[in-house]
Amino acid sequence: MELNPNWKFVADDVMGGKSDGGMSREMFQGRNAAVLRGDVSLDSNGGFIQIAFDLLADGAVFDASNWDGIEMDVWGNGERYDIRLRTDQLTRPWQSFRKEFATIQKWQVLRVPFDSLMPHRTDAIFDSAKLRRVGILAIGREFQAELAVAKVRLYRV
Repeated sequence: MELNPNWKFVADDVMGGKSDGGMSREMFQGRNAAVLRGDVSLDSNGGFIQIAFDLLADGAVFDASNWDGIEMDVWGNGERYDIRLRTDQLTRPWQSFRKEFATIQKWQVLRVPFDSLMPHRTDAIFDSAKLRRVGILAIGREFQAELAVAKVRLYRV
């Protein structure tokens, strides 16, 4: 199932951090993409920049239980990034279900099975019937980020 994400940029300045970046929608390496670029800084307890979208425009719960995972066409600068999913089971902004992934400097299909997601700072077990938000983050260490996402889909095996 093809998704039509309305990506938004978020940085650690919401918590006083000093990372700097932005998101653009552009033709990138031959594909229309959302492109995350910036510098991740650990100053002032910072350490991330991200692009994220709600599955439904009003932020309501989306039932993804008929699918096995999420798939994206990504191009990266050789760095590692995180994909983080949020459900309505989570009550704090630092909670998520996540998986790290590596990038290469060409388009690749990133397939993330729901059962590969690790809970972070929660005892909840991921429930795909309660999905709300998807985020892609450059996080945790100082580096220059450049990551393009061309398509986002839910998939079945």
